[in-house]
Amino acid sequence: MTGRYTKRLLLSSLTALTMGTAMADHILIEAESFANKGGWKLDQQFVHLMGSPYLLAHGLGKPVDNAQTTATVRTAGDHRLWVRTKDWVPGPWDPPGRFRAIIDGTPAETVFGTGETWGWEDGGTIELPTGDISVELKDLTGFDGRCDALLLTTDLGFQPPDDPAALRDWRNALHGRPATPESAGTFDVVIVGGGISGCAAAIAAGQQGLKVALVHDRPVLGGNASGEIRVHTEGIHAKGEDIIKRIDTDHWPNGSAEALKDDRKRRTAMDALDTVQIFRSWRAYGVTTEGARIQTVNAQHIETGRTISVTAPVFIDCTGDGWIGFWAGAEFRYGREGRNEFGEDWPKWGQLWSPKEPDNRVMGASLLWYSREVDVPSTFPEVPWALPVAGKHAALKGEWFWEYSSNDKHAIDDAEEIRDHMLRAIYGSFANAKQNARNSTRELDWVGYLSGKRESRRLIGDHIYTMKDAVEQRYFPDTVVSETRAIDVHYQRKLKADAGPDTPDFLSTALFLPVGRYYIPFRSLYSKNVENLMMAGRCFSCSHVGLGGPRVMLTCGQMGIATGYAAALCRKHKATPRAVGADHIAELRELVGETDSPPEGVIERTTRGKYRIETLPERLVGLPRITVARGNTQAAGTAFSFTVTAPARIYIAVHKRGDYTPPESWQKTDMTTTWSPQHGDAIYQRDVPPGRVEVPAHAGKQGVHFGLPHVVFVAPSADSTGAPEITDLPMEHAARLQE
Repeated sequence: MTGRYTKRLLLSSLTALTMGTAMADHILIEAESFANKGGWKLDQQFVHLMGSPYLLAHGLGKPVDNAQTTATVRTAGDHRLWVRTKDWVPGPWDPPGRFRAIIDGTPAETVFGTGETWGWEDGGTIELPTGDISVELKDLTGFDGRCDALLLTTDLGFQPPDDPAALRDWRNALHGRPATPESAGTFDVVIVGGGISGCAAAIAAGQQGLKVALVHDRPVLGGNASGEIRVHTEGIHAKGEDIIKRIDTDHWPNGSAEALKDDRKRRTAMDALDTVQIFRSWRAYGVTTEGARIQTVNAQHIETGRTISVTAPVFIDCTGDGWIGFWAGAEFRYGREGRNEFGEDWPKWGQLWSPKEPDNRVMGASLLWYSREVDVPSTFPEVPWALPVAGKHAALKGEWFWEYSSNDKHAIDDAEEIRDHMLRAIYGSFANAKQNARNSTRELDWVGYLSGKRESRRLIGDHIYTMKDAVEQRYFPDTVVSETRAIDVHYQRKLKADAGPDTPDFLSTALFLPVGRYYIPFRSLYSKNVENLMMAGRCFSCSHVGLGGPRVMLTCGQMGIATGYAAALCRKHKATPRAVGADHIAELRELVGETDSPPEGVIERTTRGKYRIETLPERLVGLPRITVARGNTQAAGTAFSFTVTAPARIYIAVHKRGDYTPPESWQKTDMTTTWSPQHGDAIYQRDVPPGRVEVPAHAGKQGVHFGLPHVVFVAPSADSTGAPEITDLPMEHAARLQE
């Protein structure tokens, strides 16, 4: 009864609104549809929060050029003006995002951008003639004023709706949008999200002859790698180099305008794909499902508002935020797991690495930025609204560690507030720097406004990838991705025990745990409960710490390739992604080039997997061994320690470099190894009692390069009654035990 009454009430409200539309002259002008946007930027990031793309006056403290368009007045006379906007930093200061509306050449009396939340601000009445009129937005500050829409109405007592559902229905009715999106076609696979993972998936699927739809909510492909966000691609190409090289970036400094060169390279590569239809500037907003299967993805153009649907038997979620899975009811995780759920503890770093109990922290979002030197002194406006965030911090540019997250700020639900927090940090820090006379000739040159996210929803597959998978270098029978990048988990510096009251909350520190080469199974790339959904990129199936290494874009590109090829096998075998993994995994692995056998019996010289021992003395074969990361080649090979629980004979393989010999307590044997035509080891031994074993650094060098850290082999001592247990390996050196 309650549901029926609510539905009737909503229908009655909508009927009243549309009747008002019929009787009055309502002219709704969407800001994103302005014909000439001037210096205002189109921002589509927060449609899920406030209902629409909007225009942003992102002028870095200098008012931007007016946005201009025209509208047609059908009824002469007084019209009330309403403008949907907000004050993005409410407080005891002038709102930073103030602007005016100019209607047919006359500025409205109201200064807009003053309300505390998104809503309609009353602009008073304006007398208008019939015919075409001009409409302009005039920025007053250069500090990110924002406008969603303008309404001119002859019903002077009418107030447009603010309730999200009522507002959406009212807008659609005014614009005459159909209740059901028009079909944009049926495809073999629909990929949503045109970052590196989505582009790689589209190329792989297209190479297999699939008809592909790639839906992306910006005019520029590349996601975080695009010239709009400017993060360089990291990780390894592995077996996907042929595809990923077409869409990756050079290793420009983060934030560099050189990223625009890679935009052009990427666009050329993607536009050359004959069977891939790219829907640029279309933002997905929902799905239709039947049972546990997705039928269509619905999308809306971020400027025109037109809606479409795309249909396919299989879908790939490359949105980063896991939107397609979320709308389809896919199981997902958010935040950090408790350290004991998957055994992801690093005692040295405690809560900063993984909490005792689950929480809502994720790695944060960044805005990159920089300033430039100019010929004459320049000023920067006072920004009292930014200083509560910036504090005393002063800076002339930002880097990857300009990052914000919080346990009580959700990466998706509070996304606009998080982005705005970073803008305040940037403007306030630069204003502080400008107080120094040495910076009188610096001015802001570029500041991002599209958030570069690291983590949000993680869709759950048949396998949740964890820290242990990486540390233990587990090689799966369905391995389709490999990586060597360290596990890299960030924490906000404010959280450190010794953080002072002036420590900014928008700067982070990265904790790196090198682990060598690790592998990701296909079971982490499809949903466990949505039958025809795969995912590639940072929304793949993993724990928070498990995401730390493979979240970078080249690894995400490998995931895209695997899912794109898997889509081809779904069509070929009329199979679900899970069935491809179960019944056709050899075929998929061959397509991605992952045809190696599991690396059993291979002895890596270091945990980076770059050097393999080719000849090993028989006495050492089968012994437990410990390897550590190579480290800086221009520093001594790492010293480390571990614990044995029983008397043991310890052998160390010492790189023959620089005439180095270990301390006298180590006795040289006649054994040697080789691991390349030019390199090998001398073997030393030492008997030790139960307890801590100290392995010395390799201090020998040739030129500027030091020897590799020693490899340790552990054998029972001659009088021992059993094999010693090896414990307390040093995680910070990526120590790996192989038995």
